Amino acid sequence: MRDKKSFLRGALCGALAILLSAGLMSCGLRAYGTSLGRESVSKDVERKISGLRELIDAKYLGDVDDSELEEGIYKGLVSGLEDPYSVYYDEEETKSMMESNEGEYCGIGAVLTRNMDTGIITLVQIYDDSPAMEAGLEADDILYKVEDKEVTGEDLTEVVSHIKGEKGTEVQLTVLRGDDNKEVTVTAVRNTVQVQTVKHEMKNDGIGYLAVSEFDLVTYEQYKEALADLENQGMKGLVVDLRNNPGGNLETVCDILDLMLPEGLIVYTEDKEGNRDEKKSDEENQFCLPMVVLMNGNSASASEIYAGAIQDYGTGKIVGTQSYGKGMVQQIFMLKDGTSVKLTIAEYFTPKGRNINGKGISPDVEVEYERNEENPDADNQLDKAMEVLKEQF
Repeated sequence: MRDKKSFLRGALCGALAILLSAGLMSCGLRAYGTSLGRESVSKDVERKISGLRELIDAKYLGDVDDSELEEGIYKGLVSGLEDPYSVYYDEEETKSMMESNEGEYCGIGAVLTRNMDTGIITLVQIYDDSPAMEAGLEADDILYKVEDKEVTGEDLTEVVSHIKGEKGTEVQLTVLRGDDNKEVTVTAVRNTVQVQTVKHEMKNDGIGYLAVSEFDLVTYEQYKEALADLENQGMKGLVVDLRNNPGGNLETVCDILDLMLPEGLIVYTEDKEGNRDEKKSDEENQFCLPMVVLMNGNSASASEIYAGAIQDYGTGKIVGTQSYGKGMVQQIFMLKDGTSVKLTIAEYFTPKGRNINGKGISPDVEVEYERNEENPDADNQLDKAMEVLKEQF
C-alpha cells in the first residue's frame, strides 16, 4: 500500500492536473481544454482528506484499494454539484461511452432511458436479432439489477458500462415486467452491436413513418437515407416518432433539422457568462410535406430541440403527451488519463426563445397511450398522429 502522502498527491494534485486535453459536447459544441492548479484545493480540504485516510487505515475492517478511493474522490467532487446531469466517468465508463457514440460496440443491443425524478431505468428499444432479443428482454422492461446489483438511481452511463463487455462473455440482468412488476432474470451473451437509431416504413395512405430512438453520430446518415427512401416511395406526409428518445448529440439533431426547416434559427444556447451560440439552417433543403411529431414524457433534450423547432416554425403538429423538459447542455471533457467528466455548461432555447427546462414541449394534440391487452401491437397514439396528418393532405 502506498503511504498517505503519496495517496494524497495522487488524489488531490492528480485530480486537478489531468484536466486538460480535448472535450466532447453531448450537445455538439466545440470543446476546449483547461488546466486547474494545485491551489484549487484548500489546505483545509487536504487536511480533512488526510485525516479521513488515517481513520480508514487505523479502523476500517476491510481491504483498502487506493485506486478506488481516488475514483471516489473524483466522483464525490462532481456529485457535490447536486446536478443529475454532471457526472465523473472512470476509464472503463469513458471507453464505453465513446464506443456507443461511434455507432458500434460490444454489448446486448438495447436502448435504455432513466427517469431523472424516480431513477428508474427502462428498456425502451430492443434491437432486432440482438443478444437482448435472444435473451428474451422486451421493450418497457424496467431494469432492476445487473449481476445482482440494484441499479435504480444509478447514473445511466455507469450502468451501461457494466452491461457492455468483451464479445462472448455473459451478463445477468433482472427486469421487472408488466403491470404486476413480475421479476424476470435473463442471461445475455455480449456480441458486436451496430447501433440502430432510425427505423422507417411506409404506412397506408402514403404515410411515411420514421422513428428515431436517439441522436447519435450515426443518426444523421440513417435519417437522411430513410427520408429519401420514403420520398422515393411517394410519401404524402411524414410521422416522426420521438417517443422514448432521451436525446443525444446537438450537432446531429441540428444537421437533421437542416434537412427539414426553412432558412433560419434552429436553436441557441447561453452559458453562465451570457455568451450566445446559434445553430441555423440554410436554404438548401426544406421538408414541405405535411408532418407530425410524436412525443411522450420520455422524449428529452435533443428530441425536444427537434419538436420545439418544428412547432415554432409551424411546419408540423406535435401529438402525444408533454415531453420531459431537459433544456440544459452538457459538455464531456476528456481527461489526460483516459477518464472524463460531463458538466452542465449552458441552457438552450427554441427559435422563439422558449426555455423548456422543467416544463417540456406541450403537444398540439394531446393523447395518452392506452395499452391494448388484447392487441399489444395496437398503438392509439400513432393512430391519432396519422389521423392528424391525413387532415393536412
